Amino acid sequence: MSSHDKAVTYTSYLKVDELLELQQPLSEGPEHDELLFITIHQVYELWFQQMLHELTALQPALERGDTHRSLALLSRVRTIMKTCVAQIDVLETMTPLQFASFRSRLSSASGFQSAQFRELEAVLGRRDHAGEKAKEGSGMRMAEHLVPGSPARLRVEAAMSRASVWHSALRYCHVRGHEMPSDVIDGDVSQPWEAREDVQDVLVNLHHTDPESAMVCEALVDLDEGLGEWRYRHVKMVERTLGKKIGSGGSSGVGYLASTLFNPFFVDLWEIRSKL
Repeated sequence: MSSHDKAVTYTSYLKVDELLELQQPLSEGPEHDELLFITIHQVYELWFQQMLHELTALQPALERGDTHRSLALLSRVRTIMKTCVAQIDVLETMTPLQFASFRSRLSSASGFQSAQFRELEAVLGRRDHAGEKAKEGSGMRMAEHLVPGSPARLRVEAAMSRASVWHSALRYCHVRGHEMPSDVIDGDVSQPWEAREDVQDVLVNLHHTDPESAMVCEALVDLDEGLGEWRYRHVKMVERTLGKKIGSGGSSGVGYLASTLFNPFFVDLWEIRSKL
């Protein structure tokens, strides 16, 4: 009997047996709460993968001016972000002593090494390359904790070299008839974005004259706010768990994480609030 003749079951389709083998605590016993810690972070990686999948579909939808498809995809990503935030509630049922019972087993492992989250940041528009001098408050370089030449690092670097969601959003506005400066549409997408008054002027006019495009812009703000909410909850969770201890992998812990707050991806959409 060929593999095509075998009936697909819930277990075989979802690879449940393989999935449940992927949680491998390192502590002796093992410590009760290590399974929760592993499960939460593996689920985060699955959600990061899903968000990258949705954003891959979002960018061409934006660039062809497809409002309805763009709104649907942005709504899905925002809803996933809400789920990511809610997972912190589960993680916070673990006390500092419970985390300390297995923390030493993590060795140099750190959330900084999540290539998918770094790729997600790059896809949304973050641009800071390994070896560059960090701007004040900008934190670590995006690929700094990834092995040079590794597939993970190459994915992050590739995402920084191509148009981001923000660039696609600006092109969406352009194809909708809201003319963006030529250097915005044809500029170097690998460079960090700086807020621009001329772009903000276009966005302000768009909000007053094109309700559909304004809805897309507000959905981008929703997504940006959702990521900010996740960062804030993450900071507070680490603070209540570790206090001022050095973070996993030798980072400054809460200090570094706090430095990532209030750095939106779509800065111009926030700047125009006072101009509307």
